[in-house]
Amino acid sequence: MAKIQWKGSALLAPLPPVMVSCGVGDQANIITVAWAGIINTHPPKVSISVRPNRHSYGIIKETREFVINLTPEHLIRAADYCGMYTGAKVDKFAATGLHKEDAQVVACPLIEECPLSLECKVTDIIPQGTHDLFLAEVVAVNVAESLLDDKGKLCLDRAHLAAFAHGEYYALGKRLGVFGFSAAKKHKKKPVGGREKASAKKTTPKKKG
Repeated sequence: MAKIQWKGSALLAPLPPVMVSCGVGDQANIITVAWAGIINTHPPKVSISVRPNRHSYGIIKETREFVINLTPEHLIRAADYCGMYTGAKVDKFAATGLHKEDAQVVACPLIEECPLSLECKVTDIIPQGTHDLFLAEVVAVNVAESLLDDKGKLCLDRAHLAAFAHGEYYALGKRLGVFGFSAAKKHKKKPVGGREKASAKKTTPKKKG
């Protein structure tokens, strides 16, 4: 396909527009972050990038903990609001109608309405330029029971999560496959009687002379 060249930019999409809760008591706040990701499996570690001039930056740097709350489609307006206004002037929980819920390990609250929340403790803060990168270990995960099937398996499609791409919000679309499906072996159907039919009748060539 034909392409044009632009200068380098942070054009990576889609991203998760997560609502990050931090602080305690009346100081509890929510900041919406799209620049979030997984960086390690064991121990489970994640990252978020936050501008130092954001109100939540100082809270997270001081307390060294936060909660990543995954955002479903129906909460995208609340997520957008929490990314547009500063917690220094607005109580975002009150303004959006979201509710605080006690976490298992960290002191800051979860967002009750979010179906999945990751409690995180900061391990490193790395300046990058416009943003500082917070690396954190996931010390607990909270999952809504409605996301589990009768065998306890997580069905994340039930959460109807939203995505963020270059300034616009989207609902996740249809499933295209599962991890590893391209390498999965195809199972042949077992023939009737347990034997395969010969594709062609085998003949023995006649000797000449």
